[in-house]
Amino acid sequence: MDYDLECVGVSKTFGELTAVDNVSFEIPSGSFFSILGPSGCGKTTLMRMIAGFEQPASGDIRIKGQSVLNRPPNKRNVKMVFQHLALFPMMNVEENIAYGLRCNGVPKKEIKRAVANVLERVSLPDVGTKEIHQLSGGQKQRIAIARCMVLDPDVLLLDEPLGALDLKLRESMKIELKLLQHQFNTTFVYITHDQSEALVMSDHVAVMKDGAFEQIGTPQELYHDPATAFVAGFVGDSNRWRGRAVAVQGPGVKVQTDTGLTIAGEAAGGNGFSEGASVEIFVRPEFITVDRTGGNAATGPDGVNKLAGKVDSLLFNGANSRVLVRTEKDELIEAGFQLTGGAEDLRQGDSVTISWRQDRSTCFRSDS
Repeated sequence: MDYDLECVGVSKTFGELTAVDNVSFEIPSGSFFSILGPSGCGKTTLMRMIAGFEQPASGDIRIKGQSVLNRPPNKRNVKMVFQHLALFPMMNVEENIAYGLRCNGVPKKEIKRAVANVLERVSLPDVGTKEIHQLSGGQKQRIAIARCMVLDPDVLLLDEPLGALDLKLRESMKIELKLLQHQFNTTFVYITHDQSEALVMSDHVAVMKDGAFEQIGTPQELYHDPATAFVAGFVGDSNRWRGRAVAVQGPGVKVQTDTGLTIAGEAAGGNGFSEGASVEIFVRPEFITVDRTGGNAATGPDGVNKLAGKVDSLLFNGANSRVLVRTEKDELIEAGFQLTGGAEDLRQGDSVTISWRQDRSTCFRSDS
């Protein structure tokens, strides 16, 4: 397989701080790869090393199979889109896009043809003569990408480029960026702390914590088969408890939580725990079924968890609506429920039973 970008054992320190710790990954040609993690985890430092603005303390960075450690940023066929875009306000759209080509000494006729072509590909063929201040936020975003793509980079780096946009525009730009990546068939490396951006757009996502990668996988793998408790808690929404394993049978484990609940689950990766082990257990809200008929809390013989409670709050968000159920142990549990606005909707105070299968409860050894 051909890789546009490879990092092999890359590390970076600032004094006693290890910002990036022995990171390795490979990105196949023409794919959308995201690095997802909280602020301060090292993702921007890693991207700056790929771009050439920082030198790694150890390891190697390869583009198209060739090491670029000794090449300055302007000699690497890598371009970068920043959060604030850095478009030149004194130049119009065509001049902004043509700037890099002019710096490279490309003839005027070729520049005109290349600029027209890239504007067509970002679906803005008629904005060439406009000033930057006349563009919408989404148009500026596409022009910033066009300015990079006209130079035909091997890799395009995007450093939280949607962070300055309002929510509605950010949602539409996720789809736009994915379509643009398909249009150009260029490798995009995207860094973000927003899990929704990473999951919607990416072919593969690396989840980063404290300078190291916790897991690399498809969005579906990260969501449904997290490798660590950090990934399970950071990617998607989850109900989360700490507790101890009180009974173990193969991958199946019964957990007594610190809040007094008894929950049947399965060990992540199928690796069972010993009894008494400290564990964390995660359940996605959409895996929990809400039954209007109140009943007794129980864990059935088939491994189905059942808890009685009352509806504490309704969290309306269209198709992603949730309800908060307060159990008899005074525990709040978030569950998925379609709220339509009709008479059949749940109401605050309704008695309900919530249930979910044992294999929907994922257990990890606790770090604490």
